[in-house]
Amino acid sequence: MNNILVIIRGGGDLATGVAVRLFRAGFPVMILEIERPTVIRLPVSFARAIYEGKLIVEDVEAVLIPSWEKAEDIIKQGKIPVLIDSEGNYIEKLSPTVIVDAILAKCNLGTRIDQAPLVIALGPGFTAGKDVDVVIETIRGHNLGRVYYQGQAVPDTGVPGEVGGESKRRLLRAPAEGKIVPLHQIGDLVKAGEIIAEVEGVPLKAEISGVLRGLIYPQSWVVRGMKVGDIDPRGIREYCFTVSDKARSLGGAVLEVICAYLTKKQ
Repeated sequence: MNNILVIIRGGGDLATGVAVRLFRAGFPVMILEIERPTVIRLPVSFARAIYEGKLIVEDVEAVLIPSWEKAEDIIKQGKIPVLIDSEGNYIEKLSPTVIVDAILAKCNLGTRIDQAPLVIALGPGFTAGKDVDVVIETIRGHNLGRVYYQGQAVPDTGVPGEVGGESKRRLLRAPAEGKIVPLHQIGDLVKAGEIIAEVEGVPLKAEISGVLRGLIYPQSWVVRGMKVGDIDPRGIREYCFTVSDKARSLGGAVLEVICAYLTKKQ
């Protein structure tokens, strides 16, 4: 497995859950991200390394690298390299065995089935057997983590998954356009009606009580209506700093697909 590089496009919390699971299984993993990621679950998103140089999630460390040539050195150190490459321009140079599109943009932003021997995509926007080799279901519920070798995942409903009995109200959306200034930190217990952050002086208030599980990186430029945070009504602070159940499920599905592929190659 040391000769099998897995490139994950995207470094959000779900992509990070996949990366952690593959890394622990012994696969060399690398993450490609955009220059200004808009992830909100910062403590468990390797994309945060873009801003701060490195991040440790559940004892797995990711490190920002300045160029693709540094990837091998970081992997030999037992870490995950993170590279800014929004277009996937360095994929050909890196010659991965597996690509996992975990951008979760609900559409294909350029991943192709011919970019690696095995190409996997998470969520809607891809057709297995055409755009990619395999699609994995990301909608919470009975089919979460289901593997499709033909066809597509369930189309985006526009309705966030339910957590602790809450769906739309648990999300925090920017009240205006401009730079966001947090007034709380991830992990804080907050009450309904409390001001969580401000955007150009306009307050962003919580609709429900719970623990602040996610908030976009401070001073990020946001637009009105953009998802910028997440409140977990279960109120368990530990959940803010560990990989989620959904991310672990998706990581297990990706691991299944890779192991099946390698078994057939033997």
